[in-house]
Amino acid sequence: MAKALTLRTLSDDQLFDELASARKELFNLRFAFATGQLDNSAQVAATKRDIARIHTVLREREIAAAELQANASHGSAAVTAGASQSSPANSAASTGDQS
Repeated sequence: MAKALTLRTLSDDQLFDELASARKELFNLRFAFATGQLDNSAQVAATKRDIARIHTVLREREIAAAELQANASHGSAAVTAGASQSSPANSAASTGDQS
């Protein structure tokens, strides 16, 4: 039973390992439930929640990475646009001086 704060401290590889482990555990719990060997059926729901938490943390990281990439591309586009406005060719054309 992993808490979200604990999951956020893990690396992506560790999260994928946790996800695989939780999925395997869910499979085993479902199998035990189907055969009548599961004593506590609440474990199935708890494992599903753990899987959902892991997916949530992975998605948060995916969104954060996309935002960083978008901000980086917008920042470089602004620098490029600013540079094109102050280029000598543009200033000469706007003043009418052509060498």
